[in-house]
Amino acid sequence: MTERRYDPTRGEWVTFATHRQNRTFLPPADQCPLCPTAPGGPPTEIPAPSYDLVTFDNRFPSFTADPPEPSVTGDALTPVAPAVGRAEVVVFTEDHDATLAELPVARLRALVDVWADRTTVLGRRAEIGYVFPFENKGEEIGVTLNHPHGQVYGYPDIPPIPAQEIAAARRYRAEHGSCVWCDVVVREETSERLVVRGDAFAAYVPFWARFPYQVYISARRHAPALPSLTAPERDDLARVLKRVLVAYDGLFGFSMPYVMAVHQEPATGGHGDVTHLHLELSPPYRTATKRKFLAGSELAAGAYVTDLAPERTAAALRDVLSRETASPNEAAA
Repeated sequence: MTERRYDPTRGEWVTFATHRQNRTFLPPADQCPLCPTAPGGPPTEIPAPSYDLVTFDNRFPSFTADPPEPSVTGDALTPVAPAVGRAEVVVFTEDHDATLAELPVARLRALVDVWADRTTVLGRRAEIGYVFPFENKGEEIGVTLNHPHGQVYGYPDIPPIPAQEIAAARRYRAEHGSCVWCDVVVREETSERLVVRGDAFAAYVPFWARFPYQVYISARRHAPALPSLTAPERDDLARVLKRVLVAYDGLFGFSMPYVMAVHQEPATGGHGDVTHLHLELSPPYRTATKRKFLAGSELAAGAYVTDLAPERTAAALRDVLSRETASPNEAAA
């Protein structure tokens, strides 16, 4: 069953993909479906014996180009719809034990190009309303494959959080005559919440951080989406992202889990004046041994309560970077 059901009490669609219940779950490294296919060995998702970056359709997709008809009949109160869209996998490296933070800047730069390309290609499809690159990293986040990879979803509409951002940005523009994201970046890139400032992108713990070590990476100019970035801007995004990931891994002495998401202009267009490209990285840890859980207030009321001040956590991330010497990967990038 792959279908969408509408919640009229919140005005949101919920997707059901019951076949995902049987997807591969944390296999041993020698049975990893994202590793290269070894000569004479069993085939994996990637038939090549070696690769750099690979993207392909998810074998257990939440959305497909040709989904089955819904299993139930909808009505005016609770409509149903096929889960049309796309779900792709992006494998960052053939190295099963690597993380994105450990890869050279050149590989992250290639990833930015892949994200931009998939945004363009999927965005041309009539059934796609929003292209959403993201990475779930770490078992604490709920990954089912440890091999370093991300995903790209092509939603049939604009998901709730990007839609809320667009609505808020439209209200702000109507009241102030400017882009709220541009105004935020101008303030944050000179604030005590700044983590890294590049030529084209700034990384900062947002004033309103919902997780203690949440970081936004925002374009310093008004760039609505990944395809609109110039080559030098893509270079800078890769460098700034690398620094943020290095800071995360140096914070508590272990490889930090996180959710990383790209927010950009919808594929439907018409929102370029109020959408501003940014990445959101949300790690679950608030100390080396304590996690931030979404409980009653956050999960049931949607009202976040954060345990640490953004100014303090940004200072901790900057301190990591000030002590960090260039890694071999960085030096070679």
